[in-house]
Amino acid sequence: MTEYGRGPGSEPWHPEDPSYGDGGWGGQQAHAGQQSPYGGQPQQYPQQPQEQQHYGDRGQAQQGGYDQQQYQYYDQQGRQQYTGQTQPPQQYQQGGWDATGTHGQVPYAADPGDPYGQQPVAYGAEQPDFYGTPDAYPPPQPPGRRRPEPEPETDWDPGPDQGEHAFFSGDDDDDDDYDDDPQGRRGRGDRRGKNAKGGKGAKKRRSGCACLVVVLVFGGGLGGVGYIGFQYFQNRFGPAPDYEGSGNGESVTVEIPKGAGGYDIGQKLKAAGVVESVDAFVSAQGANPNGKSIQDGIYTLQKHMSAASAVELMLSPKSRNNLVLAEGLRNSAVYAQIDKRLEVKKGTTEGVAKKQYKTLGLPAWALNHPNLKDPLEGFLYPSSYAVAKGQKPEAVLKSMVARATQKYDELGVEKKAKDLDLDGPWQLLTVASLVQAEGRSHEDFTQMAEVVYNRLKPGNPETFGALEFDSTYNYVKNQSKLDLSIAEVRRYDNPYNTYHVKGLPPGPIDNPGEEAIQGALNPTNDGWYYFISMDGKTTRFTKTYADHEKLVEEWTKSRHKS
Repeated sequence: MTEYGRGPGSEPWHPEDPSYGDGGWGGQQAHAGQQSPYGGQPQQYPQQPQEQQHYGDRGQAQQGGYDQQQYQYYDQQGRQQYTGQTQPPQQYQQGGWDATGTHGQVPYAADPGDPYGQQPVAYGAEQPDFYGTPDAYPPPQPPGRRRPEPEPETDWDPGPDQGEHAFFSGDDDDDDDYDDDPQGRRGRGDRRGKNAKGGKGAKKRRSGCACLVVVLVFGGGLGGVGYIGFQYFQNRFGPAPDYEGSGNGESVTVEIPKGAGGYDIGQKLKAAGVVESVDAFVSAQGANPNGKSIQDGIYTLQKHMSAASAVELMLSPKSRNNLVLAEGLRNSAVYAQIDKRLEVKKGTTEGVAKKQYKTLGLPAWALNHPNLKDPLEGFLYPSSYAVAKGQKPEAVLKSMVARATQKYDELGVEKKAKDLDLDGPWQLLTVASLVQAEGRSHEDFTQMAEVVYNRLKPGNPETFGALEFDSTYNYVKNQSKLDLSIAEVRRYDNPYNTYHVKGLPPGPIDNPGEEAIQGALNPTNDGWYYFISMDGKTTRFTKTYADHEKLVEEWTKSRHKS
């Protein structure tokens, strides 16, 4: 008991007391719902005066809250005195120290079991309530009931997956979390309460599309990089792509230009769908001992062939089963062959040629010549052409005219005509057709060309400007006779009959080949005026008419013997 008499039981310590700690009976302060050290129930005692314990030189403590309490003090002579009057003490508010060195006693709690539930105010003045305002901190808890500090509030609610980003949850960031809070944020309880209204997981929706987009983007990028890397490896180190087998049965024609090498041929074949890659063809051509002997021309192949089988087929004559035009053929014979290949009515191609010749690609110098039997004569160039059923006659004719025009440009027909005292390339082409019709070999062509140029000279002493070629008469008659009646031939009036008209015929009489054109461009200069074919294979040339008559008698005797 203290000197002034305190009530039994523990006195609650105010939180602001510097000596506040974890004291109490048994190391814990008794509170409601927790057992006291005295039999498990909180101890209640009536308040009785008890003496206040002295505190050394700090002076005498005063017990506040009793109106008639006697107080012990010392007068100026040091004698002990008592008084029944209440001397107002100078208190250090809220359990502090006053100016006199005395300690003001904090009022007793109403219920020792609930030390902080009801705090009475001090007598003579109102003591502030530290825990009754909305802004106050919560009352301190005894050590046995303390809980860890709650996690700090944040604007981000990680949700049930602890850290799921809003990008994957599908949350709206508009106004859901900031509707009514003036400070722009709301408590965690409010956020979850909102979710509860919409059902579990209503606010934290999974966005499968977002996940799928991310997977597709990254997966597509990785796949693209892998594909490019694989293609690079295949192109650099792997075998060239190649089909298998000898084709899929679908025929296709491929034209190989003159002078084309393995790589050029491979490009043509790949563009036509014959081989799968150029490198595969080049490799197969190099592996074949005869691969380098592939010539220019038109080849009939199949699509999706292996490179090796394509090379073998191109080396076989079977692949060149095209329309092959021989040197010296007249257009009438070419038209008949085209009709047969296209399986069209006889005369169809000839009719197209006569009606559409101006649209088939003739050069300007080949147009607008009078008295022509066939405007396309001389322009269906001898070569190999891919002609098959289903094609149009005009398409076939265009390809032949284009080939002829290209060849004439290569040979320089237009430029060299003037050097030979000719009016132009049209006359040079006409000379070449005559050389082709009368000659048999390259040597014949050059000598035959000289005969033409010598006879065309108006003042020549042998023919006086007349050609007198049997081939021109046969062209008009569309025939090929050797023994003609000169009297009959001279009487036939036709611009193409060189027995009747001096000079060159109106145009070419056949389609000359490259050797005949070369002969016309490079004639000999030996003075030849006459020629005769002795056996259809050998041609003999003379400079005078007398020598020519001797050869004619020899030829006549040979025919009678046979």
